[in-house]
Amino acid sequence: MGMTTKLDSDNIRGLVLGLALPSMAAQFVSVLYSIVDRMYIGNIPQIGETALAGVGICGPIVTLITAFASMVGIGGGPLVSIRLGAKREAEAERIMSNCFWFLGAIAVAVMIISLLLKEKLLWWFGASEAIFPYANEYLTIYLAGTLFALLSTGMNQFIICQGYSKTAMCSVLIGAAANIILDPVFIFALNMKVAGAALATILSQLLSCIFVLSFLFGRHSALKIRFIRPELKIIKNVFLVGLTPFLIIAFDNVMLISLNAMLTKYGGPDGDMLLTCNTILQSFMLIITMPLGGITGGTQTILGFNYGARRPDKIMRAQKWILAVSFLFSLCMFLIAQTVPQYFIRIFTREPAYVEMTAHIIRLYTIGVPLLAVQYTIVDGFTGMGVFKYAFALSAWRKVLYFACVFTIPLIFSAEEIFYCEPVSDILGPCVSVILYITLGRKMLSRL
Repeated sequence: MGMTTKLDSDNIRGLVLGLALPSMAAQFVSVLYSIVDRMYIGNIPQIGETALAGVGICGPIVTLITAFASMVGIGGGPLVSIRLGAKREAEAERIMSNCFWFLGAIAVAVMIISLLLKEKLLWWFGASEAIFPYANEYLTIYLAGTLFALLSTGMNQFIICQGYSKTAMCSVLIGAAANIILDPVFIFALNMKVAGAALATILSQLLSCIFVLSFLFGRHSALKIRFIRPELKIIKNVFLVGLTPFLIIAFDNVMLISLNAMLTKYGGPDGDMLLTCNTILQSFMLIITMPLGGITGGTQTILGFNYGARRPDKIMRAQKWILAVSFLFSLCMFLIAQTVPQYFIRIFTREPAYVEMTAHIIRLYTIGVPLLAVQYTIVDGFTGMGVFKYAFALSAWRKVLYFACVFTIPLIFSAEEIFYCEPVSDILGPCVSVILYITLGRKMLSRL
C-alpha cells in the first residue's frame, strides 16, 4: 500500500493507532538516551549523586539545542503532509530537501555558539561549585555531536510524515540500543565516568543519523532528499510553522532552568540535594511527556493530510481517537507516579533520603498529568494543520502559569513547595485550550 493510500484511508481508528503506537514507542525508547546516561552516572562510586546533578543542569541546555530539530522537522512535516493531501508530491519533496540543508546549517551554527558560551550558560542555569566540573565535562563532549543529534531527530519527522512510522521507530531503537550497550563500556570498563556517558550518547546519535539519512536518500523513501539550491520562501514557511514547537520546547527548558536556579537560590543546605531529586523527577517526566508527544506528534500527518484534502469529518474523528489514546496513556502514568515512584527512583540512587524526597516531589508534580492529554491533543493538532497561532497562544498561556508559580511560591512558602508549579499549569492550561478549541477550532474546520 502506497504512502498516499495509507493516509487517505477511511479506517481512521486503524490509521491513528498505526501511527500513534509506533511513534509513542519510539519516543519512549528515545527517553532512554538521557535516562540510561543518568542511571549509570548516578551509580558511579563516590561521585554519583553530585555528577547526576551536573548532568541534570545540562539537561535543559541539551533539550534546548534539540529544539532546533523540532523547529525544522515539525515545521516542515505538516507542510509536507498538507502537500501530499493535495496530491502535490513534487512540492513536498522540495520542502523536505530545503529542510535538510536548513537543519544542517543550523546544527553547525548552534554547535559553535554553544561551545563558546557553555561555561557561562552552566553558571547561569544553576550549577554550583561542586556540580560545575561534571556539567562542563559532559556538555563539552555532547556538543561535538550536535550535527548528528539534530539531523537524526529533525529528519526523522519526514519519515513519519510519509506514513513510515515503524521505520522512524527503528531509527530511534538503533540509537537507544547502542547507547545502552556503550554506556557501561565507556563509563565503567574504560573508567571514563561522565565523559564516557557523553561519548556513548553522541556515537549512538551518529548511528541514528546514518540510518535516517540512508532511508531518505535511498530507494525505499517515497520522497527523496535532493541536492537543490535553498529556497528562502520555503525556509521562511518552515520557520513560521516550526516556530511554535520550537518556542514550546524552548520555554519548557527555560522553565526547567528557572526551576533549577530557584532551587539553588532558595534551597539552602539542601540545594544540591534538591537539584539531584529534580534531575530524577525530570527524567520521570520525560517518560510521560515524550511518549505523549509521540502520540500527538506522530498523528499530525493525518490531520495535515486531511486538512490539505479538505476533509474536516476525518480530522474530527482522528482527534477523538488521538485524545482517547493520549488520555489512556496519561492516566496509566499518573497511577504509576502516585503509587510506585520509588521503583523508578532506585534506578538512579538507593540513598533513603533521596528516595523519600524524590517520591514526594514526583507525587506533587504529577497531580495534573491526566489533563495533559487534552493539552497535547489540541496544541499538536493545531500545529499539524499549520495553524500555529492558536498552538502558540495555548502553549504560552500554560508557560506563563508555570513561570508565575516558580517565581512566587518560594517567596511565600518553602523551596520544596515550588514543585506545585506543574500541576497548576497542567490543570488551568487545558481548561483554556478546551474553551478555545470549542469556540474557534471547530469554526475553523467548518469552513474547509
